[in-house]
Amino acid sequence: MRERDWNMGLHWGAPVLKSLMPDEWWSRIQSIQADPHEPTKEVDTLNFLKGDTGETMLQSSFGPFYRLRRSKLRSLLSQDLDVRYNKHLSDVTYAENKESVTAHFSDGTSVTGRLLVGADGARSTTRRCLLGPELSAVNRLPYAATFVQSKFASNQALFLRSFHPLFLTSAHPDNKFGFFALQDAEEAGDPSSWTFIWYISWATSIEEQDATADWTDAQRLAQQKELSKSFCDPWKSAFEWCPDDAPCYYASLTDWDPGLEGHRWDNHNGLITMVGDAVHPMTYQRGQGLNHSITDAGKLRDALIKIKEGGDRKALITYFEDEMIVRGGGEVRESTANTTLLHDWEKVKLSPLYTRGMHKKE
Repeated sequence: MRERDWNMGLHWGAPVLKSLMPDEWWSRIQSIQADPHEPTKEVDTLNFLKGDTGETMLQSSFGPFYRLRRSKLRSLLSQDLDVRYNKHLSDVTYAENKESVTAHFSDGTSVTGRLLVGADGARSTTRRCLLGPELSAVNRLPYAATFVQSKFASNQALFLRSFHPLFLTSAHPDNKFGFFALQDAEEAGDPSSWTFIWYISWATSIEEQDATADWTDAQRLAQQKELSKSFCDPWKSAFEWCPDDAPCYYASLTDWDPGLEGHRWDNHNGLITMVGDAVHPMTYQRGQGLNHSITDAGKLRDALIKIKEGGDRKALITYFEDEMIVRGGGEVRESTANTTLLHDWEKVKLSPLYTRGMHKKE
């Protein structure tokens, strides 16, 4: 199975990320962007198009905005860390004196420490260990998208990028949503080497998702190409020009709200907690996930400093979690509402993406 790569928007979370790394690392932030040659703008604009005609519905300004490559960000942040790959968490146990926690892995190995932080994604095993299979299960939503990546001939690449150097969105009267972005432009002078990433998302029942669960990539791409026929550019041309075997991956939308009744976990005297998608996986149409995850890391860092200085571990970890649950849970609910509104043409202009753009929820 090939390694997936994508890019993510960092905006209001940027100051926290900067505070989490040495200055010399932050000085490399430009080099890990989708286009390292495109200077980060203090104020950028999200173009929101009408999906069938291409007319501009809205231009929302915000910034600074960083479009970061996931693979490069991971490489930067993993420097000097003892990263052990291909480990699969299977269970968690706690010392009787409540002073240590042990992570057990499927290969029979284990590691014991003072704090276990689950940062293991939307289908988190840590969350399952804390809450059981039913309460920890993601909430499936009646929406899906198929992400496509492709390179193009130079003239095609220049045309596709002429709409915006980095990214843009659209809402279609047929109750569909489109996203288009640059994924990789390492070679500034060779447009044929650029990679783009884009998708069309649509409403699809859970029953339909189950019925098509075994579809091949070719079937997914064919479906997207059919959906794109009524779309404006750049979606229309991108799908026409991309080869039928272009890399793609299907994503049915899900969420998990840490603020729901029954979802509060026991942190076992402050020995275990969660961050990021493990605790607040959200839909992605408003680009808030990375910013909240970085904020989690910053606030956990602050808690750990206080613990090291002699503060009460359980109280500090609980305080950290309480804030994260309110903040992240609120964003989960708003992001899901945003996704629902973006796929209802009559209500698109009520969506948070339309009314607030990428700005943080206050």
